[in-house]
Amino acid sequence: MIPYPDIDPIALQLGPLAIRWYGLMYILGFGVAWWLGRRRAARPGSDWTAEQVDDLIFYGALGVIIGGRLGSILFYNFDAWLRDPIMLLRVWEGGMSFHGGLLGVMLAMWFYGRKLGRGFWAVTDFLAPIVPLGLAFGRIGNFINGELWGKPTDVPWAFVVDGVARHPSQLYQAALEGVALFLVLWFYSATRPPRMAVSGAFALGYGVFRFLVEFVRLPDAHIGYLAFGWLTMGQLLTIPLIGLGIVLLWLAYRPARRGV
Repeated sequence: MIPYPDIDPIALQLGPLAIRWYGLMYILGFGVAWWLGRRRAARPGSDWTAEQVDDLIFYGALGVIIGGRLGSILFYNFDAWLRDPIMLLRVWEGGMSFHGGLLGVMLAMWFYGRKLGRGFWAVTDFLAPIVPLGLAFGRIGNFINGELWGKPTDVPWAFVVDGVARHPSQLYQAALEGVALFLVLWFYSATRPPRMAVSGAFALGYGVFRFLVEFVRLPDAHIGYLAFGWLTMGQLLTIPLIGLGIVLLWLAYRPARRGV
């Protein structure tokens, strides 16, 4: 068992300004996505420019922040928001939803694609491989914040939190939804698969990894388990994502499409 290091969530205090690790993880995630996007744009045969990648990351960041915050309120904290509407603006307190952020990014990519004159799937196929490492940094931010812990366990790598040994579910998600998914998509996208395939692989891969980790992650205390007494809100929101990934991959590789 490993004692949780109880890291101070504030990385640096400058007078009244508190710089939090959680926010720094988001900045790091956007920075890595920008660097990876420029590397993808520099590949032979790419029709993306460095300047277009810069704008892509800007629009994507807006989608993540706005969509993630709205999703957190609508999916997980709607009743609390009704009692305290200003909580929507207190982003420094944490509370971001992947599914809300995904919807926000999809809307941002649709808008940016129209501005560039590119199809929606052309934009998301380019973006998908550079997203997972940002997700990994976000989960590390959750770990530093001491939130979203897993269920009690006796595995040797468990972290002891308030006297209870728990699965480090944030680190599981960082490893699977972050590092593993990045490696799969990065190398898969280099094979130049058909349109929609990379987007489909992202949706399917993230969905499966998230669904599995939810089995060892504690549900939100104010929501608990939902369908069948064991499905969490995260799993219910992820099931459509898995279905979308399967449909996109089928559409990408269906015989009629390959024969065109």
